[in-house]
Amino acid sequence: MDWIMLIGAGLCEMLGVAMMARLQTHRNWRTLALLMAGFGASFVLLSLAMETLPMGTAYAVWTGIGASGGAILGMVLYGESRDMRRILCIVLILGAAVGLKLTG
Repeated sequence: MDWIMLIGAGLCEMLGVAMMARLQTHRNWRTLALLMAGFGASFVLLSLAMETLPMGTAYAVWTGIGASGGAILGMVLYGESRDMRRILCIVLILGAAVGLKLTG
């Protein structure tokens, strides 16, 4: 259950990041509410996951999901570069998060 909460925290982080980008073009209460809900839920779920997972592992995995997910959302939703070097870096981030899970 702790890993499900941690993955959920990372996905909520992605929602918050996506709403930050959307807020640049759609300044309305709904976008702002989704931004705050995404980051708020992310922190709550991360906190719950850290009750049983080691802090270093949980934080690294959460950050990895948020960073790589944000980059992927930027490519898919906002037309950011899909250069192979960029994709390789995303794969490295995710690989490092999986490595921490396997060794911890």
